[in-house]
Amino acid sequence: MKNFTLLLFAVSMCFSLQAQIQTPAPSPASTLEQKVGLTDVTVKYSRPAMKGRKIFGDLVPFGAIWRTGANENTTITFSDDVIVEGKELKAGTYAIYTRPAEAVWEVFFYTATDNWGTPQEWDASKVAATVKVETFDIPMPIETFTITFDDLHNNGGTLGIMWENIYVGVKFVVPTVDKAIKSIEATMAKKEDLTANDYFAAGSYYFAEGMNMEQAKEWVDKAVEMGDGKAFWMMRTQSLIYAKMGDKKAAIEAAKKSMAAAQAAGNQDYVKMNKDSLKEWAEM
Repeated sequence: MKNFTLLLFAVSMCFSLQAQIQTPAPSPASTLEQKVGLTDVTVKYSRPAMKGRKIFGDLVPFGAIWRTGANENTTITFSDDVIVEGKELKAGTYAIYTRPAEAVWEVFFYTATDNWGTPQEWDASKVAATVKVETFDIPMPIETFTITFDDLHNNGGTLGIMWENIYVGVKFVVPTVDKAIKSIEATMAKKEDLTANDYFAAGSYYFAEGMNMEQAKEWVDKAVEMGDGKAFWMMRTQSLIYAKMGDKKAAIEAAKKSMAAAQAAGNQDYVKMNKDSLKEWAEM
């Protein structure tokens, strides 16, 4: 009898677990992962909706610290030390709090990330950085609270926050140049093991960042020399370096080779880019 009772209990528990109700979260969780240069940046947040409500200056009062989302802390993680609107911020994870206002928001990067909403007691010693950013009007309503990574480039980007008809952007800078140069120097020191791709990666990065054009030319020339004549993207960069250095004749020659290789590979994007450059240089 005892065993039969235990069996019934186990069966009832199974049905109970299977019958648990699942419904959508009012403010669904979201995770953004972005490689910015060579730095990993991750944002975790919840996304409330307007649902016919007035948001800023009402649901979210002006002048009060806001959780910047819903539910658990909105957090941002940087894998490297960064500069946020001119303020140094160490690698790590921070809760993002804001103090909205009509024209300018304060944005706080808070070291304690285990709060539900705003802390019961605000601890100024846990504020790693505070920045101020202007608000911008959006011409259409944003129903769901949204965080974005905007205006990305090799050395940084903008953390965008938007809801209702307001957008604020927090600019940040990442240490790409330092990390890239260290990687290039460590790789280029292994001279006997270098490939065409190694030379090209180093040279094209120097070119893109406007660093030491002579060195960029030497490395990209070496990459093209080691190639099989089909690497139209390498010859394209080679032509741009020559043009940058004022050697129009060499630029045109490299562009023609790149265009022919791109045509053979069926890459019309590179064909067009080379045609446009050849037309431009012919008129110089």
